[in-house]
Amino acid sequence: MPAMATLIDTARPWWERPGLDATAGRLRVAGHDLAPIAAATGTPCFVYDLDRVAENAGRLAAALEASGIPARLRFALKANPFPEILAVLRGIGTPGSPGAIGIDACSPGEVTHALAHGWLPDEISFTGTNVSDRDLDVLLAAGPIRLNLDAISQVERVGRRAPGRAIGLRINPGAGAGYHPGLAYAGDRPTKFGIAADRLDDALAAAHRHGLTITALHFHAGSGWLAGGLAAFETALVRAVEVARLLLDAGCPIDEINVGGGLGVPARADEQAVPLDAYAAILARHVGPLGVTVACEPGDYLVKDSAVLLGEVVTVEERGGTTFVGLDLGWNIDSMYFIYRYAQEIVPVVEPDAARTRTVTVAGHINEAADLFAEDYPMAPVAEGDLVAILNAGGYAQAMQSTHCLRPAAGALFLTRPVDGVGR
Repeated sequence: MPAMATLIDTARPWWERPGLDATAGRLRVAGHDLAPIAAATGTPCFVYDLDRVAENAGRLAAALEASGIPARLRFALKANPFPEILAVLRGIGTPGSPGAIGIDACSPGEVTHALAHGWLPDEISFTGTNVSDRDLDVLLAAGPIRLNLDAISQVERVGRRAPGRAIGLRINPGAGAGYHPGLAYAGDRPTKFGIAADRLDDALAAAHRHGLTITALHFHAGSGWLAGGLAAFETALVRAVEVARLLLDAGCPIDEINVGGGLGVPARADEQAVPLDAYAAILARHVGPLGVTVACEPGDYLVKDSAVLLGEVVTVEERGGTTFVGLDLGWNIDSMYFIYRYAQEIVPVVEPDAARTRTVTVAGHINEAADLFAEDYPMAPVAEGDLVAILNAGGYAQAMQSTHCLRPAAGALFLTRPVDGVGR
C-alpha cells in the first residue's frame, strides 16, 4: 500500500462505529474501557466486540435479501475459527434454514471443526487447493457437504472414490479483484486457483467418465477488495456466468453460483467500503436470469472490524532518520501487513483521538527485518510503556498465530455490549 503522505488531524476518528469509540480520552470496545482491560489481561491481547459480528452478518444478509435473488451466506472459517465467534454465527437463523449462516471450509480440519460446532453437513461448502488423498478420505466421509473441485486431478480422484457424487467446479475466470494487485486471485497470470476456460472440456469429460453430477460453479476473485474493486469483481462475475451457461447447456443441473468471499473492510480514512446494495444488485443482474442461488462466502467482512489487538510500546527510538515505535508483539500475532500488506490503524488506548503529529515506522519484536506493522505512518505521539490498539484485528490475525521465535500466542477477551448499563 502507498504510504500516507500527509499527517492526519480530524475532528473525530474516522474509524469510530457502534462498539468502537473514543470517549473521554479512552478507547472503548463494546462499551468497555480498554486501559483497565489491558492492565488485567496483559499484552498482547485481542479484544472482541461480538455484537459487531452479528451486525456485519445482518447487514450483508439484508442487502442480499433486498436484491430479490435467492442467496446463501456462508462464513469463511479460516478467518476466525474460535468458538465464541462461531457461537454468534450459529445463533443466526434456524440451522438448515435459508436464513442460517453456513460455513465455507478449505481443509478437512475446518469441515470437522464446523461439524463439531453444530453445523449440518449440507450447510458446509468445501473448496480447497492441492487436495490430497488423505484429505479426500475425511471429506468424503463427512456426509453431503458441498464439494467444489478446483483441478482436473481432483475431479478424477473424487470420481474414482465416489462415482455418481454431486460436485461443484471452482473455475478461474481470468479476472480478479483485491486490496492490491497481489491479492487478486485470478487474472492474466496463471494462479494455483481454479480450472481455466481452456481446461473446462477436460473437467466435463472427467466428470462424465465417473458419473459425477456438476451442480455448482465457484470462483474467487481475490481478497480485501473495496469499493474501487467492484467493477473488477463484476468482470469476473460476468465471465463466471458465461461458464455457468456453458455448463447448463451441456446438461449440468447447476443450482448454485458461488462467488466466494473477498469483501474488504476499510483500514484508512481514504478507503471506501463496498456499497452492499450495489454489490447485491450486480449479483442479481447477472446471476438472477439463471434462476439459481447465489452463495457468498465472506470472512474478513464479518469479523475483521470486530476486534482490536492491544500491545505495549516498548521502544521509541530514532534510527537513520526514522522514528521506530516498537511493540511487545510481532507478525506471529498479527501478520496482516507482513503477509498480505493490509493496512491497519494503530491508536493509543489513552487519548486515541489525539492529533497524529509524528511520522513513524511501527515494528514488532520478531527478529526479522520485515516484522513491521506500518511504515511512514502518521501517528499520535507515544512513549515507552504506553498502550496501543491495532484496529481491524478480528480476521486472519488470531487465527494465524504462531510461536515463531518461541514468542507466545496472545490472549483473547470476547465482549458483548452493555444492556441497560450492565456489561456482559
